[in-house]
Amino acid sequence: MSARRIEGEGEVLVSVEGVYKHFPIRQGIVFKKEVGRVHAVDGVDLRVRRGETLGIVGESGCGKSTLARCITGLHPVTSGRILFEGTDITGLPKSGLKAFRRDVQMIFQDPYGSLNPRRRVGSIIGDPFAVHATAAGAERKRRVQELMELVGLNPEHYNRFPAEFSGGQRQRIGVARALALRPKLIVCDEPVSALDVSIQAQVVNLLKDLQDEFGLTYVFIAHDLSLVRYVSDRVAVMYLGKVAEAAAVEDVYVRPRHPYTAALLSAASVSDPDAAERAERIVLTGDVPSPIQPPPGCRFHPRCPKAAGRCVEEDPPLIRRDGDAPGHVTACHFPVEPGESLAGREASIAQVSTQPDLPEVEQ
Repeated sequence: MSARRIEGEGEVLVSVEGVYKHFPIRQGIVFKKEVGRVHAVDGVDLRVRRGETLGIVGESGCGKSTLARCITGLHPVTSGRILFEGTDITGLPKSGLKAFRRDVQMIFQDPYGSLNPRRRVGSIIGDPFAVHATAAGAERKRRVQELMELVGLNPEHYNRFPAEFSGGQRQRIGVARALALRPKLIVCDEPVSALDVSIQAQVVNLLKDLQDEFGLTYVFIAHDLSLVRYVSDRVAVMYLGKVAEAAAVEDVYVRPRHPYTAALLSAASVSDPDAAERAERIVLTGDVPSPIQPPPGCRFHPRCPKAAGRCVEEDPPLIRRDGDAPGHVTACHFPVEPGESLAGREASIAQVSTQPDLPEVEQ
């Protein structure tokens, strides 16, 4: 959303270092025994610089939203560290988390599910002021109405309920609530995916204007690759809990290096009919493996048209490859070369079962 930045410029606001988030699977009625774990986030390293927008893309279930909730402190991490302005927030006490959340807010995907239908809009937007004791009474009402006007809502609708607003207006309510304490970082978890296309543009342009006005930093999660290209300075592509590729936005879209990134981009819609006709679609075979029992080595190898024996045995590091721009890192033993076509090529390693084999537990 902000002017395109060169990797390495600017102060690091958020640093994600080797973060893992596993959810235990328990069976049994009286004595619940752990029989497996969902590897939602599995060793993620990311940097978010002050004032930039980092886009995160990937298929459903790749760990994008879980990572977002770890960054905002909504999920405790299994291991690893998340540093915000140099402070490790993963082990903060409740008092420390409360102060941290003044600087980090979240806009949720469902603009209606994230709002309490029994409460009036004024009290919903005013909650941050009440929780952090920064404004009360007439002062709180004045600041709430200023926020409503800022995001394009009528301040006179202060006493209405969420059901009296459209989907786009509800999302503006969520944006106003996130802005209440003037945070430094806002995590946008697919903030426009539930809205009509015309409303999506309005909300995205609103977020862009707010970033320019208040110097906000965004982590923007979305499925729409063209939208991510428009709003982001850098992009991280996730697959099955890991980052497959990360770089400045134009480096990823013009010269993708990971086969999974290339496949995602080949499936993106193109507005130019001539370009769409020339585009070569990369069709991935097989199913996404289960995050309960991820495959060994590179997690993409069962579906990858370039996979070889090394991919099964060795997990590729997320590093810069020869000829790539600074900050362009890829987790692939055999990255896509410029001009190389993967269209029509099938996975070179047989697909294994993606169903986890969980043990039986006596009741």
